[in-house]
Amino acid sequence: MSNGASTDPTGPPAELRRLDTPSAARLVDLAATFEDLQTALRCCERLVSELAATESEPDDVLIEAVWTTALLSYARCFSAGEAGAALTEDDLSTAVAGGQPGTESGTGSGSGSSEQVLDWHRVLLQLRAHYADATVNPREQFSVGIAQNTDGAADGIAITSARQPLVDDLTVRQTGAIAYTLSGLVNERITAQQAQVFTELKDTPASELNALDLLEVAQPD
Repeated sequence: MSNGASTDPTGPPAELRRLDTPSAARLVDLAATFEDLQTALRCCERLVSELAATESEPDDVLIEAVWTTALLSYARCFSAGEAGAALTEDDLSTAVAGGQPGTESGTGSGSGSSEQVLDWHRVLLQLRAHYADATVNPREQFSVGIAQNTDGAADGIAITSARQPLVDDLTVRQTGAIAYTLSGLVNERITAQQAQVFTELKDTPASELNALDLLEVAQPD
């Protein structure tokens, strides 16, 4: 998929008009979903690199930030909007059946059968809820205890914490493999949907097209 894509191969359009048809709205949803999947994939690629670094300890703030972005971007693809969810578990099964995740992606490690991939997908949605929780600290669990002296009497108050482990390399690679495979499925749907939108409107009179709002598109240098 390319930004500002056109069905006309001869060059950039003289003008671009905004479409608000149901087919165009579907194409918008697909484009946004593709971008989210690509963001999740790029996050996984960055995490693989950060976790593999040996010259210093991983930056836990950076790891959490990038991993959280990956989870939010991935889960958004399956979240129901006004037109419903862009992707479903059936779509994931279809993508897996068409090619095992991880066979070509730079982050992939091979994610197993369709049922295993679905199980992992559900884990990712749970992790997204954990990291996006507005009331619970996802990094550390705290407890308060009362200290006793040698006689057993109260001697003070202590605060303890248990740090949650950072995401590991295998988890990241499995997530990247799924995002990679779904990206291929969504890209194919974008191509088909773009053709459908053009078919619906290719015979529209110029006078009707001129009545549509203009879209500003930055031309490449």
